[in-house]
Amino acid sequence: MADDSTPSSAQLAKVTLSNAPSVLKAEFSDRVLIRSIILRPDGGSGLAGQTVRIGGWVKTGRKADKDAFAFLELNDGSCAGNLQVIVKADKYDLGQLVQTGTCLSVDGVLKLPPDGKKQKVELDVEKVVHVGPVDPAKYPLPKTRLTLEFLRDHLHMRSRTNTISAVTRIRDALAFATHSFFHKHGFLYVQTPIITTSDCEGAGEMFQVTTLISGAEKLEKDLIENPPPSEADIEAAKLNVKERGDDVAQLKSAKASKQDINAAVAELKKAKDNVFKLEERSKLQPGIPRKDGKIDYTQDFFARQAFLTVSGQLQVESYACALSSVYTFGPTFRAENSHTSRHLAEFWMVEPEIAFAELEDDMNCAEAYVKFLCQWLLDECREDMEFMADKIDKTCIDRLAMVAKTPFKRISYTEAVDLLIDAMKKGKKFENHVEWGIDLASEHERYLTEVLFQKPVIVYNYPKGIKAFYMRLNDDLKTVAAMDVLVPKVGELIGGSQREERYDVIISRIEEMGLPVEPYEWYLDLRRFGTVKHCGFGLGFERMVLFATGIDNIRDVIPFPRYPGRADL
Repeated sequence: MADDSTPSSAQLAKVTLSNAPSVLKAEFSDRVLIRSIILRPDGGSGLAGQTVRIGGWVKTGRKADKDAFAFLELNDGSCAGNLQVIVKADKYDLGQLVQTGTCLSVDGVLKLPPDGKKQKVELDVEKVVHVGPVDPAKYPLPKTRLTLEFLRDHLHMRSRTNTISAVTRIRDALAFATHSFFHKHGFLYVQTPIITTSDCEGAGEMFQVTTLISGAEKLEKDLIENPPPSEADIEAAKLNVKERGDDVAQLKSAKASKQDINAAVAELKKAKDNVFKLEERSKLQPGIPRKDGKIDYTQDFFARQAFLTVSGQLQVESYACALSSVYTFGPTFRAENSHTSRHLAEFWMVEPEIAFAELEDDMNCAEAYVKFLCQWLLDECREDMEFMADKIDKTCIDRLAMVAKTPFKRISYTEAVDLLIDAMKKGKKFENHVEWGIDLASEHERYLTEVLFQKPVIVYNYPKGIKAFYMRLNDDLKTVAAMDVLVPKVGELIGGSQREERYDVIISRIEEMGLPVEPYEWYLDLRRFGTVKHCGFGLGFERMVLFATGIDNIRDVIPFPRYPGRADL
C-alpha cells in the first residue's frame, strides 16, 4: 500500500512549478506548456536561462529594428496569456512568422525582458522547428475585433480567439468540477442512452431517429437501376423449378449415383431460392413502407419509433433504484423551433438521482452542487474568469463569489406568485401575465433573484398542470414536489423534483396527461417492484457556463451549436 505522505504527480508538478528553477515538459508532447511558464507566481522570471521548446499560434506579430528581428505573441491554448517570442531574421523568414494564425514550434532560451516591460519573461529563439504558414489574404479571422455573431460562421476557427478559448477552458473546468463533486459525495456515473423510445417531458418535441427515409431513397434508386421482375419472369423461374424437380425424380427412378442425385438436388434448391427472391423483390414498392395507412415502423432500424433523448432522467432512475446515488452527464436534444438566446437544439445536461431522498434533500444537493461549481472556478480558473470580467461581464467574478458563499432563498411557487403580483401592484410591469397556475417566465425568475432577493432562489411546489407526469403529487392534489433553482443572469439553472414512487398515482398521472402507457411499462416496473422514494434534478450545462462567464448568447458557450437552420460541421 502506498504511503499516504507520498506526494502525487500533480502535487510534485505544482511544487516544481512554484519553486524549482526548471520547467516541466508537457506530457505526451516534446514542448513546454506556456501556462507552466507565465502562470508561475513569479510570472516565469525565475526560469530565466532555461532552454525550452514552445509550440503555439501567433496572436500578433511585428518586425522591428529595420526587420532585424520580430516580436511574436504566442499562445498554445493552455491559458489566456501569451508568451512573447523574439526571432532574429537569420533564423527564419520573418514575413511568414508575423502573420496572425501562423503555427510555430521553436527552441529558445528564456530571458528577462528590459525593465518596464509588462511581461516577466520572454523567449529568445535559437531554432525554428516548425512553421504552419498562413496566407493573410485568406485567413478567416482578421486582426480586427470580431463579434461573437461573426465567429458563429467560422466554428472550426473560433477556438483560436481569446474569448472562445477562455470559455472552453471554463467549460472544461465546470465539467471536471461536476465529476469531482458527485464522486466526492458517493455518486456513480451512469451513461444513459442518446437514442430512446421514451418521451421524458411528454411535450413531443423530439428528433426522430429513423432509417426509413434513407432506405426508401436507396430502394427507389435500386428499383430504377434494376427493375423488379415481371410476372413472366416469375413464371419462368417456377417452370425451371418444375424441370429441376423432374430431373431429380428421373435420376432417382434410374437409380443414378448419389453424386449425380445430390448435384441435381442442389440445382433444384438454387431454383427454389431464385423463385423466393424474385417473388420478394416483386413485392417491393418505392416510398416509405406503410401498413393500414400508417408508417410501418416495424420495418425501421429498431422495429419501432425511436428518438434522440430529451433527458437521461428516466433511464438513470432505474439505476438509482438499485445503486442509490447516481448521475448522468451527456447531450440531450429538443426539436423546439426557438431562436432565442437561451435555446439550443443540442445541449448537455447534468442529471443526478438520489434514492431514499425527498424534495428537501434534492434542494440541498442542488444548492451544494451550484456552490461547489462557483467556488471551483474561483479557485481553479481565476485567470480566465478575470479575462471574462475584463472583456465580457465585469460582475461575473463577484456573482460567482456571492453564489458560492450565500445561502439560497427558498419560497413556494404560491409565495413567488404572490410576490410578483404584489410587485405589479406597486408599479412593476411584466411582459407576461402573472397569476397562479402559469409557468414562470424568465423575466419573473430574474426579478425574483436579481431584484427582490438579490441572490439565488429555489422555488418549490409547482402546480401539477405545468409539470411532468413523474413528479410526486402533493397532499393538496394541486401541486407537485418540484423545485427550480433560479440564479441571476440566466433565471432557471436547475429543474428537479421528488419522483412519484406510488404506482397507482403515477398511472393516473400518465392517463391524465394523455400519454400512452406502453412505452413506460419498464418505468412502471420500478414502482411495481421494490419502489422507493427518490428525487433528482437536471442542470443545463450551457446555462451554467452562461451564468459563470456573463456571455449573452448560449450559442457561444458550446463548441458546435445546433439551432434551427444551423448544424455546421
